[in-house]
Amino acid sequence: MQKQHKSTDENTGTEPTYAVETQGLVKHFGDTKAVDGVDLSVPTGGIYGLLGPNGAGKTTIIRMLATLLRPDAGTTRVFGHNVVKAGDEVRGRVSLTGQFASVDEDLTGRENLIFLARLLGYSRTGAKARSADLLEAFGLTEAATRQVKTYSGGMRRRLDIAASIVVTPDLLFLDEPTTGLDPRNRNQVWEIIRALVANGTTVLLTTQYLEEADQLADLIAVIDEGRIIAKGTPDELKASVGSCMLNVRVRTPEQRAEAERVLESVLEAPIERRSDPLSLSARVLDAERASHAFVKLSQSGVETSEFALGQPSLDEVFLALTDRPARGGPSGGDRR
Repeated sequence: MQKQHKSTDENTGTEPTYAVETQGLVKHFGDTKAVDGVDLSVPTGGIYGLLGPNGAGKTTIIRMLATLLRPDAGTTRVFGHNVVKAGDEVRGRVSLTGQFASVDEDLTGRENLIFLARLLGYSRTGAKARSADLLEAFGLTEAATRQVKTYSGGMRRRLDIAASIVVTPDLLFLDEPTTGLDPRNRNQVWEIIRALVANGTTVLLTTQYLEEADQLADLIAVIDEGRIIAKGTPDELKASVGSCMLNVRVRTPEQRAEAERVLESVLEAPIERRSDPLSLSARVLDAERASHAFVKLSQSGVETSEFALGQPSLDEVFLALTDRPARGGPSGGDRR
């Protein structure tokens, strides 16, 4: 893949340790403060996740970093370049894949990529070769001569990412890259993202999917109502909750009510009923109480097929941090 020319920090003359650094980043839309004093440090060479529900401010942050929006306050640097004062230098090193496909639906997949390659300075021969390489890498060769309007959602998303790396950026912003995709296509996009990072691109990813952040991100910043409310690795965020999750599965649906009663009595904590009619879960502060609960279930005649104590999920972390579950799903997106 062709790499863009690397530049150096405008102050030190060396390649910065961080791809992105922000201090006190603020953006208003009328009376609404969409981004409220955000501090970020995104190391080069990995995947950094911005995790939050719809309307949290994730897209607004990305658009400011990509020089598409001007910050109202704070300082922001991308590879050492101020996004306001050195926008051309920033744009020369980044690429953005937004929430919605930006390719031309009336052109074929190949025509879209050739067109973009020519705009970015490739010769005719080079543009054709680059488009062929990308179509093969993204599993789109067989669909190359079809109009994009005939593509599935997953195929469009893969083409959109391919279009973002016609010239491989040093930093790729991926804004909700798998929204609306089925699990198979989502996994394909995840593999593409991992391959990009393996080839040296830094990725800043926004997502409302807890599993996506857990699967991909080396570091995560949890954002809610325009503010960063927690930062760390996925494991650090889970450990910050200070509790374990107990997952119990009974043998028959009829036993769940009795199991719930016993667990609530022993654990002195709310018991959550899962969608599975056999499953219950609870946050546990004391592992000894969990052991006692297992004994009490047995004494009460409740048979269990699963009794497991483990780390909380990122969903449970978000619930603990905000007192509400993370929103989001296959439809919608962060429009702020």
